[in-house]
Amino acid sequence: MAAPDSDVLRTTGSTLLRPVSERLHIPLYQVNFVVCQLIALVTATWFRIYLSPCHAHTAVRHAFATLLGVYFTIFCFGWYSLHIFTMVLLCYYIMVKASAENVHRYSFVISMGYLTLCHINRVYVFSYGILSTDFSGPLMILTQKITSLAFQLHDGMGQNSDGLNVEQRKYSVKKKPTFLEYMSYHLNFMSVLAGPCSNYQDYIAFIEGSHVSSKLLEVNSTQNGHHKLPNPSPNEAVANKLCTCVVCLGLFFTFTKAFPVAYVVSDVFIKEAPLWVRVVYLYIAIQASKPKYYFAWTLADAINNAAGFGFNGVDEKGRFQWNLISSLNIWNIETSTSFKMYIDNWNIQTGAWLKRVCYDRAPRYRTGLTFILSAMWHGVYPGYYFTFFTAIPTMLAARLVRKNFRHLFITSKSSKVLYDVVTWIVTQVAVCYTVSPFVLLGFEPTIKLYRSMYFYFHIAIVLVIILLPTKPHCSSQRKSSKETEQAAQYTTNHIKKN
Repeated sequence: MAAPDSDVLRTTGSTLLRPVSERLHIPLYQVNFVVCQLIALVTATWFRIYLSPCHAHTAVRHAFATLLGVYFTIFCFGWYSLHIFTMVLLCYYIMVKASAENVHRYSFVISMGYLTLCHINRVYVFSYGILSTDFSGPLMILTQKITSLAFQLHDGMGQNSDGLNVEQRKYSVKKKPTFLEYMSYHLNFMSVLAGPCSNYQDYIAFIEGSHVSSKLLEVNSTQNGHHKLPNPSPNEAVANKLCTCVVCLGLFFTFTKAFPVAYVVSDVFIKEAPLWVRVVYLYIAIQASKPKYYFAWTLADAINNAAGFGFNGVDEKGRFQWNLISSLNIWNIETSTSFKMYIDNWNIQTGAWLKRVCYDRAPRYRTGLTFILSAMWHGVYPGYYFTFFTAIPTMLAARLVRKNFRHLFITSKSSKVLYDVVTWIVTQVAVCYTVSPFVLLGFEPTIKLYRSMYFYFHIAIVLVIILLPTKPHCSSQRKSSKETEQAAQYTTNHIKKN
C-alpha cells in the first residue's frame, strides 16, 4: 500500500487537485494557488466585459469580487482562512468605532500585531518549516491594505490638509467605507492571494467606472492630443505580462532547482571552492531564485489589468500605461547601477506602502525605521533581519560613494559608461551579499555564509562610511557643478551632431 502524501495530509486547503499535484510532482498548495490565479485571470476578463460599470450596479461588482475572493481564500487555505477573515473583521470594527484621530494607530498595532503572532507561530511552533498551506502571504497584503486605508482615513478626516504632502492629500479618504466596500477592497478575487496593495481611492474609482477617465485627465490629455485616443484596452499589456510569466516559469523549473542557495554554505563547497567561485555561485543562485517572484507578481498584475484595473494614463508618446499597481520593473532591476535603484524597482507596491505609513511620517531616522518595519512585516526569521540591518549601512555607503565619486565620471560618455559598468557590478554583488540571508532564513546558515566570506562586504561598508566625508568639500562641489555643466554641454552637442 502506497504511503500517503504527507503534503496532502498537512494541507488545509482543497484536495480536489491532488491528481494534478502528484502527476506534476508539485506541492498541492502551489497547484491550488496557480489554478485559482488562472481562474481569476479568465474571470477578470469576463468581469471587465460583462460586469462592467455600464452593465452592472456598483454594489453587484463589489459583491461578486468579494464572494469569489472569499471562495479562493477558502479553497487555498481551508480553515487557515479564518485568520484572514478575523483580521479583516476585527480591523473593520476598529475603523467603525475608532476616532479619525486614532484609527491609524489602532489599525496599525492590531494588524501588525496579529501578523507578527502568525509569523511567530510559523517559525517557532513549526521549527522553521514552511507550512504546506502558508497563509502569511495574503495576511501580509491585508496588513498593507488595512494600514494604508487607516492612515488615509486619518489624513482625510482627522488631519488639517495643510499638514499633508501632495500624495497624502490626493489619496486622503473623507468618508468611512461601507461594509461591502471595505470587504471588497480587502478580499476581492483579483488581489486576495498575491496582491498587490492598491490605494483605496483607486480601487473604488475602478469599481465605480471612473478609474480610466480620471487617469486620462491627470495627464492633461487634450493638450497632448490624447483626446483622440480610443478607449484603452488592457489586452496588449496582459498578453505581454503573460509572456513574461511563461518565461519566468520556464526559468524557475530550469535553473532554480539546479542552483540552490543552500549549497553555498555546504562544508564541501566552502572547503574546496575559492572565494571568488563562491561569490559567483551565490550571484547565480540568487538570480535563479528570482523567477518565482517575477512570476507571481507579474501574474497578479495581469489579473488586475484584465479586469480593467491598473491603468496609469499615457506616456509622452501617447502609449497606454498599465503599471499603476505593478510590483516590479524587471529591466530596471537587472540593470540597476545603485542599491537604491534596485530597491525602488523591486516589490514596488510594498515600497510605496512603507513610504506611505512610515518614511513620510517618521520624524527622524526615516531610512532605519523603514527597513525595520519592512523586516517586521516580512516575518521573524533571523535571516530577514540580517538582510535589512545590512541594507541600512549599505544604502548609506552607496550614497557616500555616489556623492564623492560620481561627478568625476560624468564628463564624457566613455567615463560615464565605465562608471555604470563598475556600479552595476558592485550593485549586483551588494544585493547578493545582502539578500542571501533572506533566502537562507536561519541564523546559523547566515553566520556560516558570512564567516566563510570573511564578512568582506560588511568590512567594505564600514570603511566607506568611516573614510568618506559625508559632504564633499566646497571645491569639490564647485568642480562637480562645473563638470556637470560640461557634461550637459557635451550631451547637447552630441545630440545635435546625431
